[in-house]
Amino acid sequence: MTIDTSRKLFIGGKLRRLRLELGLSQTKMAEDLGISPSYANLMERNQRPVSAQILIRLAEAYDLDIAALASSEVDRSLAEVTELMADPLFRDLAVPAQELRDLVETCPSVADALRRLYQTFQQTQRQPGAVAVGNALPFDPVDAVRSAIETAKNYFPALDEAAEALAEDCGETGAGLLAALSARLQSRHGIRLRILPADVMAGTLRRFDRHRRQLQISELVAGPGRVFQAAFQLATIEHAALLDAAVEEAALTDPTARRMFRIVLANAFAGAVMMPYGRFFAAAEACRYDIELLARRFEASLEQVSHRLTSLQRPGARGVPFFMIRVDDAGNVSKRHASGRFHLSRYGGTCPLWNLHETFHSPGAILTQRLEMPDGSAFFSIAAAVRGAPQPFPRRAARFAIGLVCEMKYAQRLVYADATGEAPARIGTNCRLCERADCPQRAEPPQARPLIIDETLRGAVPFPFVPSRGRDGKEG
Repeated sequence: MTIDTSRKLFIGGKLRRLRLELGLSQTKMAEDLGISPSYANLMERNQRPVSAQILIRLAEAYDLDIAALASSEVDRSLAEVTELMADPLFRDLAVPAQELRDLVETCPSVADALRRLYQTFQQTQRQPGAVAVGNALPFDPVDAVRSAIETAKNYFPALDEAAEALAEDCGETGAGLLAALSARLQSRHGIRLRILPADVMAGTLRRFDRHRRQLQISELVAGPGRVFQAAFQLATIEHAALLDAAVEEAALTDPTARRMFRIVLANAFAGAVMMPYGRFFAAAEACRYDIELLARRFEASLEQVSHRLTSLQRPGARGVPFFMIRVDDAGNVSKRHASGRFHLSRYGGTCPLWNLHETFHSPGAILTQRLEMPDGSAFFSIAAAVRGAPQPFPRRAARFAIGLVCEMKYAQRLVYADATGEAPARIGTNCRLCERADCPQRAEPPQARPLIIDETLRGAVPFPFVPSRGRDGKEG
């Protein structure tokens, strides 16, 4: 990466957050960087810039991506704060974008607190009867778990290393791995793995029968799912202490959120057993992230491969930082994992111009797309339709669209980018935040702009509105 040595970077908030995440004192970080503690203090307070030389030292000392610190683009936190400030509740404040950036960069903890307050407000709006005098505010454990995953960037090194060791000990892959895991369950823990008829399982895909010492898996679960469930069971038995430690580190206080997060961690372990870090990273780099080829090679599903790709953040062997999303036919988001950034709305749906939604009409196809956000930032998207476990007639298997997105600067590492030469799709975060005036698929007006109501006109674009104006006075 080329660094502009003449540019002054005031990123004190990011620097302080990094130091706290690493568990370092200012004195220790100053020692690592070869500067005085007083100068480190001044940098964190944005009273001194972070020079290019110090950025390089940061990267070398802590194995960091310099762009993650030096980037001037809108990051996830700023996107979320900008989104919540677009709510009609704050419209009269007209907070300038630069003030929001200053808040996120200088006072990241305050920005986090503001987002938490707004999330609570959203929950009370959805469940007005849940709040009464003397009662606690409603709590969303799913959102809390998603936040914990995002904070960790979906990378849990201790679990990853333990899973890699288990895979190496088994010495098998695919169907052979299922036999090895089954034998391990039986010989070491006295647990028998059984594949049972769907009617016996009565709508359940996996069940651990403690009394009979059986791991029961429905016949509806395909091969990759069976391997996954066997590895999941071993995670809960052999690495309970690692799971508990990771839950504690996430600092979740709600019992439901803690249990959910523990399952997420066991799932991450299972995926890492199927796709051990070293071998999977090497294969991904060699085939340039061909997700279908990776699925074949590791006998995994596209969804399992996509999920695994978001977790390749081991120092010295980092994969492309992907953002992953899973949506259903109605656009509901049921999964979101990220080691990279992407402007996805936290409080609304996705943009209909993103071809993620077209995958439902193109089963079996991998759809790619260059994306351009309203702020000019560029991304590359890979999308495919997937199905859940088959269901007995007349029930229909669940259908989902999986999207993998990375910043355009990483696209050269992807095989899919070679054949994508079309102009970028100009999408938005979601309709209520997007101010593109020429979108014919707009579902609602932007909340920060006044509507134009004229009964004498009917345009092709729904909800005409007064556009914003740039500093030059032109419409933007």
